[in-house]
Amino acid sequence: MQLPLKRFGRPATLAIALCGFAGSAMAQSAIIIAPSAPPAPRIETVPPPPQQSLTWLPGRWTWTGSGWAWTDGRYVASPQPMARWEPGHWAPQPGGGYAWVEGNWRS
Repeated sequence: MQLPLKRFGRPATLAIALCGFAGSAMAQSAIIIAPSAPPAPRIETVPPPPQQSLTWLPGRWTWTGSGWAWTDGRYVASPQPMARWEPGHWAPQPGGGYAWVEGNWRS
């Protein structure tokens, strides 16, 4: 199966990668390369949680293909009672640009 590769201007590209999982199930994930580092994170006022069992995921900058857009933080349910969220980040790449590294839950 071939997936299209879509370009967002010269310096930033969106590459589609396929990840194999148990059995024949397949899922796709996008690797986004931004041409420059994101702006400094915005200072967010974290509201009180609507439920004690929720975890705050901080906001982050998202590369749109032509510029940076802010995505506000939000509360989410953790997958396990003792799980802790490790936020994602933009990592500099050896060939230039920055790639988004997804956040994840740690037990």
